[in-house]
Amino acid sequence: MGSRDLRRIYGIDVRTWTVFREAEAPGIPWAAVATNGSLRFTIGEGPDDDRYIRQFIPNVGFSGKDRIACPEFTGSYLSHDSEHLYLSQWYRHRILKLDADGNIIRQIDIGAEISGHVFIHGLIYVLRGTEQNGESWTIARLNPRQETPEVDDVAVVPFACRSLTFDGEHFWTNQRAANEIVSFALPN
Repeated sequence: MGSRDLRRIYGIDVRTWTVFREAEAPGIPWAAVATNGSLRFTIGEGPDDDRYIRQFIPNVGFSGKDRIACPEFTGSYLSHDSEHLYLSQWYRHRILKLDADGNIIRQIDIGAEISGHVFIHGLIYVLRGTEQNGESWTIARLNPRQETPEVDDVAVVPFACRSLTFDGEHFWTNQRAANEIVSFALPN
């Protein structure tokens, strides 16, 4: 979990909801994803909040050398397909597949603002909608193996949601207005 205001990240024991690790981030932590033994964070740096992808290794910390500029210095949420990172650009309504150097391999248009995404069994689940006019969000699903993925809304999310992950059984997101972490399952 990250705190934008405190510029810190926290490891949370989900059985007891207690902090077991805390570290200072090299900027504003916007999002994170697990990647084969480490974590990758989208970090906002400098007065313009330029976005970079930084690696965090448990029991070591952030690498001072490993910093990849996000395309156009913008990006928010991350997901990982076990080989590549995927970075969303909220206001550009797209998810970018990146190579190891941060170059764009592919662009997937989502058709709305993006407030989180996660891979599950080869599919991308994405929170999409708008924060304007009271926040309106859905969770959608797409198959990134399709040349032009069809983005299908599968459920309405009835609150302002930020970030998305999956634990094998439930989705997890943040309900920003209530300052809470929320777990949910999709309806059948």
